[in-house]
Amino acid sequence: MTSGGDAAGMNPAVRNAVERAVALGMKPYLIYDGLKGLIDDSIMPAEEVNLSGMLCRGGTMLRTARSKRFLELEHRERAKDNLARRGIDKLLVVGGDGSFRALNQFYSDFGIPFVGIPATIDNDIAVTEYCLGVDTASNVIVNAIDSLRDTGTSMRRAFVVEVMGRDCGYLAMVAALACGAEVCIVPEFEYDLDSITERLKNRLHVERHSVFAIVAEGVKVGDYLTRMFNDNLGVDSRMTVLGHIQRGGSPTIYDRVMGYKFAMEAVNALHRGEQGKIVVYRSGSGFDLVPVQEVAEGKSTVDPVLMEMCRPLSV
Repeated sequence: MTSGGDAAGMNPAVRNAVERAVALGMKPYLIYDGLKGLIDDSIMPAEEVNLSGMLCRGGTMLRTARSKRFLELEHRERAKDNLARRGIDKLLVVGGDGSFRALNQFYSDFGIPFVGIPATIDNDIAVTEYCLGVDTASNVIVNAIDSLRDTGTSMRRAFVVEVMGRDCGYLAMVAALACGAEVCIVPEFEYDLDSITERLKNRLHVERHSVFAIVAEGVKVGDYLTRMFNDNLGVDSRMTVLGHIQRGGSPTIYDRVMGYKFAMEAVNALHRGEQGKIVVYRSGSGFDLVPVQEVAEGKSTVDPVLMEMCRPLSV
């Protein structure tokens, strides 16, 4: 099942999970519409579904939905009965920490083992350095900013671009560096708008024909910064909120391959009897399994080197 916010890379993970499960002699099923589908019995044997063509599609063909009903025991019991009727005794969930907490409660109630694969464009899940969908979202953002740079230079404008990430500034930092932005404002460190304005006054009139500021949505300063640029820089300034366009798009090669690798690790773990674990990735050691509590209760961090490179763009 896929749960929580959709992310490119979910489809490759689902496809390889099915193929790996079959290779190990397991009978895989697909749960549509996330936790909602678990309750409403939107479950189908994988052999009855045509999975061809899903690798190149963004989002999730299984669809996804959050469900407040899953907080209530009676609905979790209904979900348990739906699985028991088909003989399903293991679950693989591709999603975020909220989905992992929900499945951990489900495991506590009924003892149905699960393994999770982290997938969110925000890249804000603790312990793992990478979540499915991040590379695709980053490329969508960079392509959009590159297009804006063309018109910004032609019209000598300043653009404030708000990107997703909730309270994590990873996407904003990566985009700012990749696009050569002059400003980057994220929740991870303090910023000085007055200092930024003074710095840009000099650079704009001496060597720049446009200004780009990348702002993480969690800071909530985009509108104010746009007005400041209009009033204090003497250039026409516009704000662009990329919004849900960042979730879409065909998965990049990296997200497709990582989806395969995450799925391989997850299905292998279920097959050998692992319970309540999340597959995580660290650049130094590769893939690993950690208890769901460590992920759900931990705090995500951004690469300190990335933060150090972006810090000068906030002052």
